[in-house]
Amino acid sequence: MHNQKKSSTFALDFARMSRQDHNIIDLSRLQFGTHRFDIQLDDAFFEGLEKSEIKKGMVVAHVTLNLREEDYSLNIAVHGTVFVVCDRCLDLMAIEIDDEQEIFSEDETNDQMVNLQWLAYEIVSINIPLVHSHQPGGCNPQMELLLHDHLCDEPEPEDN
Repeated sequence: MHNQKKSSTFALDFARMSRQDHNIIDLSRLQFGTHRFDIQLDDAFFEGLEKSEIKKGMVVAHVTLNLREEDYSLNIAVHGTVFVVCDRCLDLMAIEIDDEQEIFSEDETNDQMVNLQWLAYEIVSINIPLVHSHQPGGCNPQMELLLHDHLCDEPEPEDN
């Protein structure tokens, strides 16, 4: 059920982004050939997403669309920095993003809309590690002291 709730939240985010007319490309209105687009994901974009682990950031995506009669391909290169909450100290921590993905479609291109901003976001999100924590010594010192005070130094009793 948790996965179903998470995917429905992302579906709502996608629907909200799809209602925006910038960065959504109508393939039926483009000529066949190569097209280039630059997309920016900024603080306002990330703050507008509900339930996203990314709290803010600045990422630039360079998109190359190769539109053919029967299909199309996208090359999306994302570069920038995003901020997530550290699992240990709850402060924001920076994560550098630098990735490039190729997306192929075998779908007909008639009346097809492609949300480049959302695709760039998905590439950014797959580059976020599952565990968010600062490098050793990088956490908030006050929180580190609290965590240290609550550590249990005694071994747990074994069940026999």
